[in-house]
Amino acid sequence: MRDIAVFSGTAHPELAVEICAHLGVPLYPVRVSRFANDCLEVQLQANCRERDVFLIQPLVPPVQEHLVELLLMIDAARGASAGRITVVLPHYAYARSDKKDAPRISIGGRLVADLLTSAGADRVLAMTLHSPQVHGFFSVPVDHLHALRELALHFTGHDLSNTVVVSPDLGNAKEAAAFARRLGTPVAAGAKQRFSDDRVQISAVIGDVADRDVIVLDDEIAKGSTVIELMEHLRRLNVRSIRLACTHGLFSGGALQRLSDQEGVLEIVCTNTVPIPADKRVPKLRVLSVAPALAEAMRRIHNGESVSALFG
Repeated sequence: MRDIAVFSGTAHPELAVEICAHLGVPLYPVRVSRFANDCLEVQLQANCRERDVFLIQPLVPPVQEHLVELLLMIDAARGASAGRITVVLPHYAYARSDKKDAPRISIGGRLVADLLTSAGADRVLAMTLHSPQVHGFFSVPVDHLHALRELALHFTGHDLSNTVVVSPDLGNAKEAAAFARRLGTPVAAGAKQRFSDDRVQISAVIGDVADRDVIVLDDEIAKGSTVIELMEHLRRLNVRSIRLACTHGLFSGGALQRLSDQEGVLEIVCTNTVPIPADKRVPKLRVLSVAPALAEAMRRIHNGESVSALFG
């Protein structure tokens, strides 16, 4: 079996360090420099020849900067005769651009997948893609992990006898149902209509939530407009308490503080697929690590073992 070599871009080096600690391998350095004309240059500062190379880089703000950095890392690994290049994408930001829902609109999820493949990626390891069809945008093998196990383990420490899992929309209902099965609770969903990136309307909540403790589950929370709209409906239906859970806690534009200030919110739970600066954190926030899951998936990919068995 060829040697493993792990590199990280500048998007989330803390996660990469944690992953390598679980794997028991070094995180090799990467030099990122900028020319006078503002173009980036990347140098992988370890031997890649015929090695199994893993490049860890979530696409987080500034997304375009980190995307170009990732493309250059892939190109550098390919030019250095890497045996295989696996892109580890804890967060694929362009997954939200997954359909043509207006005239003359781009489908960024597919375009960026093509860019990664053209740059030289042989395989992709992703965590909780926004929708199932994004998996099919890639022309190389994709191992798609989810964080339901980590989130469920956290909530099993609570009294769930009167709890219901609520999905903010019907598109996420299947994921919410799988999460509810893990917790042994019923599931409900909001009927959502989106008018713009930050303007949504929820007309109803489908399912019995009155007098219940609610766990709202979403794949990511950015500005929080959907969750805030949903919580207004839940309060009108007299829920007892609200806990928020998501895989990708982007929390842009002061969303974390706004969510924390909402009436009835006891806890906000996310994973560390994206970095959350210490100065933006609030007392109600709990951040769970997905480094063990990503490290185990990387080990299985390297050894030619089943990754889907992780979810058996």
